[in-house]
Amino acid sequence: MAGITPRLSRAIVRAPGASFVAGLTRANLGRPDYQLALSQHAAYCRALGNCGLTLTRLEPDERFPDSTFVEDTAVIIPSNDETHDSEKRKAIITRPGASSRRGEERIIKQTLTQLGLEIFEIAPPGTVDGGDICENDDHFFIGISERTNEAGAGQFADLLSSFGYTSTLVDIRGSDTILHLKSGLAYLGNNRLVVIDALATDSALRGYELVHVGSDDEYAANCLRVNDYLLVAAGFPRFEQPLQGLGFETIALRMSEFQKLDGGLSCLSLRF
Repeated sequence: MAGITPRLSRAIVRAPGASFVAGLTRANLGRPDYQLALSQHAAYCRALGNCGLTLTRLEPDERFPDSTFVEDTAVIIPSNDETHDSEKRKAIITRPGASSRRGEERIIKQTLTQLGLEIFEIAPPGTVDGGDICENDDHFFIGISERTNEAGAGQFADLLSSFGYTSTLVDIRGSDTILHLKSGLAYLGNNRLVVIDALATDSALRGYELVHVGSDDEYAANCLRVNDYLLVAAGFPRFEQPLQGLGFETIALRMSEFQKLDGGLSCLSLRF
């Protein structure tokens, strides 16, 4: 079940455009402050650079208010040989579950093609959001949600199998607190998962060491391991301090404006 997590060297990011304030949300936390969102995104990009990543920065796309959340548009699959050769990586271009977001994936596909990745795509009637795909070394959890349907999940699982990976479906449609699987689940490496209480008893997680997130800190579950660091949302010391006790060097980032649109740390980049 456990494997060697390959080191990351690149990330694709897109700063929010002015239309970001009209993005999709069910969070009921108010309208985002655009200038503050730009500042928080810039800090996020600096953190990725400090973690050793070279950034490909896409221009804001005003046609798509949610397009800063680039993770939903593609899932990058690492080489599954022992060299983890970046030139052997594949990318699965998704088909976003929200109709207003369809089209965001086109520039991502073009960018990943230019970077030399082998491209695969989810086809109708399947829908997949990248936020529903949680990679844990050589196994993947695939969330079935409001945005990722059974047809899309099945296509994704079949592609993974053809690449030599295994996967497990996790149905989160009964949850009213998380939009995507990775809103409540994160892989830390070494067979360890961060998990919210609503997912902790799912049979798919048996055999993993679980780091539980309290109900008041659920937003913090969307943390992000990047090489030797763990990016966490600022303002959740009850979550962050135990992680430091486990030996993680954390980088706390303010995410308030992205939280207002149901977005988290993983949503803002494609890493490989």
